[in-house]
Amino acid sequence: MITKVFMPKLSDAMETGKVIKWLKKEGDAVKGGDLIAEIETDKANVELEAFGAGVLRKIVIGEGGQVPVGDLIGVIADPAEDISSVAAAPAKPAAPPAAASAPAPGPKPGPASAPAPQPAAAAPAGPLPAMESYQSVPATAEVVPMAPAAAAPAAPAGGRVKASPLARKIAGQTGVDLRVVQGTGPGGRIIRRDVEAAPAAPRPAVVPAGAPQPAGAPRPTAVPARPQFVIPPRAEAEFEDVPMSPMRAAIAKRMPMSKAPVPHFYVTSEVAMDGAWSLREGLNALEGQPKISVTDLVIKAVALALLKNSGINAQLNGQAIRVHHRAHIGIAVALDQGLITPVLRDCDIKPLGRIAVESRDLADRARGGKLRAQEMTGATFSISNLGMYDVEEFSAIINPPEGAILAVGSVLQKPVVEDGEIRVGRRMKMTISCDHRVMDGAMGARFLQDVKRLLEEPLRLLV
Repeated sequence: MITKVFMPKLSDAMETGKVIKWLKKEGDAVKGGDLIAEIETDKANVELEAFGAGVLRKIVIGEGGQVPVGDLIGVIADPAEDISSVAAAPAKPAAPPAAASAPAPGPKPGPASAPAPQPAAAAPAGPLPAMESYQSVPATAEVVPMAPAAAAPAAPAGGRVKASPLARKIAGQTGVDLRVVQGTGPGGRIIRRDVEAAPAAPRPAVVPAGAPQPAGAPRPTAVPARPQFVIPPRAEAEFEDVPMSPMRAAIAKRMPMSKAPVPHFYVTSEVAMDGAWSLREGLNALEGQPKISVTDLVIKAVALALLKNSGINAQLNGQAIRVHHRAHIGIAVALDQGLITPVLRDCDIKPLGRIAVESRDLADRARGGKLRAQEMTGATFSISNLGMYDVEEFSAIINPPEGAILAVGSVLQKPVVEDGEIRVGRRMKMTISCDHRVMDGAMGARFLQDVKRLLEEPLRLLV
């Protein structure tokens, strides 16, 4: 059976896509669900999965080729099938290397041998390494492939260490230098077992204050509790015009599509986070369990509240209102180039620990440009948390076609009055932005009441 591989449409604003790298070569066997290519969109780099089985018979668009959404980029079929009718277009060549030598003098080429157009200047300098395949696994597990007979070195020619997000996390906790670890994953990638088998970097000895330093020992440098605020030197130029990245250009095009035609209204509530904070500290003290963040608690509370308030889990769909019965939560992740919102699915039925692992994995791969196509679309509601930036309160712009988004601020210690007495309590403000065409103020207020109750009675998040 012939399976055509098309350039996917991964966002409403996406018009073209670029093939960054083919993860399979012509002639390689392919199964449904295999990662076959990396695609650059206007928001991120995503890994494209195969939807058919057979052999990758034809790469129609080579690495570096940019084509409109819906164009054919490859063909998967059985080895004996005739694909001439669907794969007649020649593969577009990849961008030539920057340091390519000049061609030898010769006769002037004709039209048939004209050089291929160069890719856009905003494209990355080179292909990104492939990621491990992440499947649905228990919260504390990692997909560990069998070690090949001969492992490749972990660091490629460009100097970037190839390692899974979990391996990087464990290395950061144990002090292992990934540059000296031999990877046993696909293509020499460093995975969890490689880090666990490597010796940790020795920790510097703690010298009591006032004790004499050993001969020849370097003088220790005091580490400030917080990063120092350093004013950069004044630039000579009065101003600078910086070209937009593809992601920032997509945001600039998409946000007016939301803010201008969508009538926003906002509802703010303050949550007593004392119980949730204590629960989080208790869970994080358990050895071998995933670390829970405030965002993870909010995701679970929002997902459960959406089931009760289905009118918030809705969007405008022509002349109808589409009400969703699953809680697929978009999690805003800030990148240097802009904002991206990967999607964590079925948050209403996932335990808190699973949400913690998957949300952190999504954020890590979003920052590394390694999201999959299905992780970029399908959110029914979004959450944007700026609490880690000491932001007490803000409002967010709805990400169409969703009908609402929740903005979450910092958990602050402040004086509170309870039973006529003043004490120190932990408080957090959250603001929901709603599409007034789909829902009303009372609906948003009731939704926030339920989220507030779940966070103030946090044991409900565990059942």
